[in-house]
Amino acid sequence: MSDNKPLELRVSVDVGYRRHSVAIGLPSGEVLEEFEIAHRPEGFEQFFSRIEKHQKLRACEVAVAMEGYNGCARPLDRLVRRRGYRLYNINNLKLARFKEIFPGAAKSDRIDARKGLELFQLSDHLPLAKEVLQEVKGTPEENEILKRLTRRRRRLVDERVRVISNLQTDLQAVCPGLLEITKNAGNQWFLNFLVSADTLPQLARLRPSTLLKIPAVGRKYASLIEDWQKRAHFSEEVKWVSEMIQEDARRCLELDEKIKVLRAKIKEVAKDSKIAKSLLSIPGFGTICTSELAAEIGTIERFSKEGSLALYLGMSTLDNSSGKYQGSKQPKHVNTRAKAAMMVAIDRHRKYVPESQTYYEKKRSEGKKHNQAIRALGRQLCRIIYKMLTEGREYEMRPEKSNTKSKVSPRSLLKTQIRKKKSQR
Repeated sequence: MSDNKPLELRVSVDVGYRRHSVAIGLPSGEVLEEFEIAHRPEGFEQFFSRIEKHQKLRACEVAVAMEGYNGCARPLDRLVRRRGYRLYNINNLKLARFKEIFPGAAKSDRIDARKGLELFQLSDHLPLAKEVLQEVKGTPEENEILKRLTRRRRRLVDERVRVISNLQTDLQAVCPGLLEITKNAGNQWFLNFLVSADTLPQLARLRPSTLLKIPAVGRKYASLIEDWQKRAHFSEEVKWVSEMIQEDARRCLELDEKIKVLRAKIKEVAKDSKIAKSLLSIPGFGTICTSELAAEIGTIERFSKEGSLALYLGMSTLDNSSGKYQGSKQPKHVNTRAKAAMMVAIDRHRKYVPESQTYYEKKRSEGKKHNQAIRALGRQLCRIIYKMLTEGREYEMRPEKSNTKSKVSPRSLLKTQIRKKKSQR
C-alpha cells in the first residue's frame, strides 16, 4: 500500500433473507469485527453505529461490498449510499470462482462475509480482479422509478401470456371450434364475449342484439359469433371448467387495464430521463423499449467502455478460442430484460434505416440466423449508443449522397453523424 493512499475502512456484507452477516476490516487484511444484523430498522441502526465507531477511531473513508443479485440488499444499499459510503456490488459468478480457487474451511455466512474482505485485498494487488467488485454509481431517480415500473409491467405481461396459454388449452378441450373465430384469444372483443354470459353454453344462445351490446364487438365480429353458434359444441367438462375459463378471461381483462395504466405512467416518467430521451431519437426505438433500457442501464457511468455496455445488453460474445479452434461463447453476465428490449428495438430499427437493413441482410447472406444478425447489428449500435449517452447527443441519420456508384462497406454505412442539438436562438 502506498503511503499517499488514504486509509479505508472496509465492510463486507453477506446478504441473507432475514439476517445479514457483516465483517469489518482494514486494507491490510486485519478483521476488526464480525457480527450479524437483522433485516429490520434496528438492525440497520446497529450496522451503521458499529461502522461509525471504527471510522471515528481511524478518521477514514468507508467502502461497503455486498451482493445485490437476489434483491435482499434493499433498502440497506440505499442507506449506505445516503451515508456517503462507497458501495460495491460483488460479482456473484466471479465470487464463486474465487471460492473454488481459494476455498474456505467450511460454508457459512460468516466465512462468506470474510471472503468479501479478501476480494478487496485481491483488487488492490491484481488489476484484473477489480471487476469482481463493481462500484455502484448513483442512478437518477427517474431511472429508478422506470426500473420499478417497467419490471412491474413485464411481470404483468408475462402473467397475461401464461393465462392466455391456459385459456386456449381449456377452450380447445371444452369447446372445440370456438377459437377459430379469432386469430388471437387475447383480443379484447373475444375476452368480453367469453364473460358476457354466466356460463359458456349460454354464449351459444345469445341474440344478435345482445352481441352488439358487448364492448368491442361490432357487426363483423357478431357475424363470426353467429356462424359459430350454429355449430357450437361443448364437452362434458364444461360443467366444471366453464367457470375457470371465464375467470381467466376476466383476469386477462384486468391485466390489460393495469398494463395500460403502467404504460401511461412509464411514458410520463420517461420524459424526465435523459437516457430514455436520447434512445428515443433512434429510429424504431419505441417508448417501452427505451424506458426499459434506461431503467436497466441506470447511468452510463457504470461502463468504462462501449464493450462493457455491449456485454451488459447481450449484444456481444466472449472469445472462446483454443488452439486451432476459433469460436465464441455467450456471456453469463447479461441483463436479460435489457437484452429483450434491445432485440425488439433493433428489429424495428432496421426497418426504418436503410443502412441498418443492408447490414442485417449482409449478415443473413453470410449464413447467420435472424437473432444472430440482429445481435451483430446491435453490436454496431452499442458503439453509437455509448457515444450518444457519454456525450449527451442524439441520433441523426447521415444525409443520402447523390452519387451512389462508389461502394461503401456495411460498417461505414452504419456510422451516423451524431451532433449536439444546437440551442434555438
